[in-house]
Amino acid sequence: MTRWLRLAALLLGSLMLMARPALAQSILRDAETEAFMADMSGDLVKAAGMQPRNVQVMVINDPEINAFVAGGQYVWVHSGLIAQADNVNQLQGVVAHELGHIEGGHVIRTDGIKEATSITLLSLVLGAAAIAAGGAEAGMGIMGLGQQVGMSKYLAFSRAQESSADLAGARYLSAAHLSGKGSLEFFKKLQNQEYRLAIPQENSYGRTHPLSGERINVLREVYTVDPAWDTPPNPQLEARFERIKAKLIGFVSEPQQTLLKYPESDRSIPAHYARAYAWHKSAYPERALSEADALLTAAPHDPYFLELKGQILLESGRPGEAIQPLREAVAKTQQPLIAVLLGHALIATEDEKNYAEAETVLRNAIARDRENPFAWYQLGVVYEHRGDTPRAALASAERFSMIGQDSMALRSADAAMQGLKPGTVDYLRAQDIAMVSRAAVEQKRKRR
Repeated sequence: MTRWLRLAALLLGSLMLMARPALAQSILRDAETEAFMADMSGDLVKAAGMQPRNVQVMVINDPEINAFVAGGQYVWVHSGLIAQADNVNQLQGVVAHELGHIEGGHVIRTDGIKEATSITLLSLVLGAAAIAAGGAEAGMGIMGLGQQVGMSKYLAFSRAQESSADLAGARYLSAAHLSGKGSLEFFKKLQNQEYRLAIPQENSYGRTHPLSGERINVLREVYTVDPAWDTPPNPQLEARFERIKAKLIGFVSEPQQTLLKYPESDRSIPAHYARAYAWHKSAYPERALSEADALLTAAPHDPYFLELKGQILLESGRPGEAIQPLREAVAKTQQPLIAVLLGHALIATEDEKNYAEAETVLRNAIARDRENPFAWYQLGVVYEHRGDTPRAALASAERFSMIGQDSMALRSADAAMQGLKPGTVDYLRAQDIAMVSRAAVEQKRKRR
């Protein structure tokens, strides 16, 4: 009987894992991309009744065509989705759908999961009783049937959420005066994938999402009568989309693939962008700089082209030359991610005169964006250089806490408290990190 119950518990665990999104992929942070995502989605966020400053659209490094929400007001978009989108309107259609999940509370609602779990647990009890009575085959049959019913309940609940998010997304697009053409075009891309994978198209039973064809049929009736149907994409946003798509492809793809997609004969801004990253990844700094200079010839004071040149110079061992373009980029944007790059360049010169500026730049960057482990690392280098060991330890504690190294965070926080004055802001922060990290370490120890 113990063996059968263990098997049943594994089946139940498999069901519950389906409801948990995977967050193991690496987050891709880029100042230009994050600014574009905020501007591209701002009207949609307002249409959904949320504040744009509270909603973030972030990119994760994953080649699949997918997007999801997973707690808080975050929309996570796969790099593969951006690479496959043909225009900004398609991306807006996807984001509108995901905002529908946030507004609908689908991230935190567990009604369907609870119902599915209760049915499954009931079947385990009945099955165990049958096995105990000597009917092993009958018991396993009851368990299997309960598992099947429970799974079907969960899948039906998931499909209902997806359909609800589709219609909510359509409302947001309409309220923002954005066409639904991009949404339909993207669902057609997904439908083509289903065809290639030979997914049966009769009905969506047994799937977490409705079939793309079903969604297209419903949404077409909504979109085609909307006044915004023939509204073209915003040309400025479209140009920015092509830029961030090209730089993303250049960053995540193999250089050979990037150079095939954006050959030397292509002299457009996106092509120069993509090739700059491809050559930089291939360790050809002069060719990468040539592409960056071509961009700056077209737009001499574009902050993101300046950032690109500064990054190539810095990562090619020329930090002193990187400072000027990075300073200008920071002055024009006040973007904390670019500021951290400038701080890194200032420190990398190993020039005593640059450390004070590096500290100011990094502290300002952290004040606007605390969730940057590399910024804390660089700030810790500055503190260590000037002999402020307690604050260097606190910076390390912040960094280790963010990257999930709880034991190291605890050790660093304890070290910081040894040298900080009790009751100060820094001491209290170190105390908070120590308390949270200690609890996490203890929890991990208990699970072993």
